[in-house]
Amino acid sequence: MTPASASVRADANRRRILDDALAELLRDPDASMDQIARAAGVVRRTVYGHFPSRDALIEALVDDAAQAVADAHRAGREGVADPAEAVARSILAIWPIADRYRLLVHLAQRSVTVEGIRARLTPVREACTELLQQALEKGEFDSPLPAEALAHVHEQVLFGLMEAVNEGVLPAEDAGRAAVVAVLSSAGYPTKDAKRLAATA
Repeated sequence: MTPASASVRADANRRRILDDALAELLRDPDASMDQIARAAGVVRRTVYGHFPSRDALIEALVDDAAQAVADAHRAGREGVADPAEAVARSILAIWPIADRYRLLVHLAQRSVTVEGIRARLTPVREACTELLQQALEKGEFDSPLPAEALAHVHEQVLFGLMEAVNEGVLPAEDAGRAAVVAVLSSAGYPTKDAKRLAATA
C-alpha cells in the first residue's frame, strides 16, 4: 500500500468512525469507546488511533458540527440582498444541522467548555454581526443593542430553542420557523413580517 492510499484509507476510517460515533452517541449519550468501535465495525485500538480519548472524539464531532453550521449559514444567505431575509434564510438553512447535533451540543458541554463551543462558532457570529449591522443601518431592525451584542443574543436564542426541543417543550418540526420569528422579533423586526418570512423564505 502506498503512503497516499494509506492516508486515504485512514481518512475514510476516521470519517466512518465520526459518523457512526455521532449516531451511537445520539442513541446513547453514555456510549463507551467500545460501543462506538463496535458501531463503526472496527477494533477499539483503531478508534484510539484516531482519537486518544472519548473527549477528543466528542471535540472532533463538535468541530464537524461547527463547520457544517458555518457552511449552511453561508449557503442560506448567499445571493440574498435583503438583510432580514438573509437572516431568515440562514437560520432556516442551519436549523436542520442544529437539530441533528442538538443532543451532541448538550453532551459536549460535559467535555467541551461552553466557551470552546462558542469559539468554534466565531465565523458564524461574525457573519451574523455583519448582516445585523446592515439591517440596523437600513432601519429594518430596531434594537438598543449594537450589532455585535445582538449577534450574541441571537446565538443564545438558538441554543435555548435547541434545549427546548431536547426537553420536549417545543416540537422539533416547528423549531426552525419558530427560531426565525424569535430571532427577527428580538431584533425589533415586526413580528407579522417575521412570520411571513418564516413561512416563505
